[in-house]
Amino acid sequence: MKNFDDHTICAISTASGVGGIAVVRVSGSCAVEICTQVLRLKNKDLQFETLQSHQVYYADFYDEGLLVDDVLFSIFKAPKSYTGEDVVEISCHGSMFIQQKIVETLIHKGCRAAQPGEFTMRAFLNGKMDLAQAEAVADVIASQTEAAHQLAFRQMRGGISDKIKNLREELLNLAALLELELDFSEEDVEFADRTSLLKNLHDLKIEVTTLTNSFSFGNAIKRGIPVAIVGEPNVGKSTLLNALLQEEKAIVSEIPGTTRDVIEDTYNIDGVLFRFIDTAGLRSTQDQIEQMGIERTRKKMDEAQIILFVFDGSEKLTTEFENTLKELEQLVAGTDKKLILIANKSDKNTETSINKYADSHPLIFVSAKEKKNIHQIAEQLVGFVKAHTAQDEILLSNARHYEAFQRILKSIEQIENAFQTQLSSDLITIDIRAVLRELDGITGVSVVADDILGVIFGKFCIGK
Repeated sequence: MKNFDDHTICAISTASGVGGIAVVRVSGSCAVEICTQVLRLKNKDLQFETLQSHQVYYADFYDEGLLVDDVLFSIFKAPKSYTGEDVVEISCHGSMFIQQKIVETLIHKGCRAAQPGEFTMRAFLNGKMDLAQAEAVADVIASQTEAAHQLAFRQMRGGISDKIKNLREELLNLAALLELELDFSEEDVEFADRTSLLKNLHDLKIEVTTLTNSFSFGNAIKRGIPVAIVGEPNVGKSTLLNALLQEEKAIVSEIPGTTRDVIEDTYNIDGVLFRFIDTAGLRSTQDQIEQMGIERTRKKMDEAQIILFVFDGSEKLTTEFENTLKELEQLVAGTDKKLILIANKSDKNTETSINKYADSHPLIFVSAKEKKNIHQIAEQLVGFVKAHTAQDEILLSNARHYEAFQRILKSIEQIENAFQTQLSSDLITIDIRAVLRELDGITGVSVVADDILGVIFGKFCIGK
């Protein structure tokens, strides 16, 4: 990706293809000057020099005397624009010919074609948003569900940035106290109680750990919450998958062990994308192919955020059931995973001894075949997600931020160890400054290498 420059840029900002209207965006110091050469105001009483910012005007767009289209346009004068520069947005008819002709004419008059993400890049460089917010813009554009949109929009409005600001202030206070001690070291003055500082650092560590651990869930909201459907063979897992997806996705058979590989599909429930995974039945088998399927089942169980443990509710509970339940309980213990017990075939005489487990885990009686009580599973799934996405909760969803917070957590643990081993203040402050640099790298406060910016903004669509 080429380095950004100070040329006036232009691009089509609406999605590629034919539509009712399209928007062409122009940004830069010469944006208004260039547009005066191609736009002729319909209202002859108006002059370009007196046009107001943030108003809509009607005009004809000309290319060297040839009328291209009648358009609406708005001027956004610096610094009160998306990029912080003068911006002109032109709304034209959605013909691909018209869109391309307008862009070609603007380039001929002095614009340069914008690179992917260059408008948002300029917004970042001009201080309209920090780097974390700029990255969230791409997530807002890419969001396909309400949950993903809300997560990205919260980040774009400064959610993670505010959290980083608070963490940064706490670390700066800690560093300031330690450096005061260094300045007065000869007077043997202690400005900070080490026990108190260690407690503050421990609280900070808990906060960073919680934020770091939130990535698995935040990333899952973007890509689809993984829900593994597990259980013994022939208990109705594939039938349940078909009922949840409302289509015949998986082959259903009375023969145990029919599903030998994982089957995945996504489904949007109340604005949340779930990725349902039908797995091979858990049992002891000598069949090598089935064994491979069971190994994949266990891998999907590890990766899943929610596990639906399906069993035959019309049969007596077996030792195999007890063993599998214990294994699943160990898997979810101490994590933010959720285990839901699904007693299938409840259209038959249901075994009631399962009720003793209802105090520990959600228990739902269903008939996958008859699609009975399937809505209760959907309610549990959505409820779990909403409980983790409270209005004020911040979740990491960006891989770059996650990697940075992993390094931050490691550095904080080193600082904590340094306090406990009575390491000198000057060495501790070096580690604190390393953490501050990592935090600043997330928001772009510190200098970020051009190649990193190129990678970040190169993922954007052209026109944004």
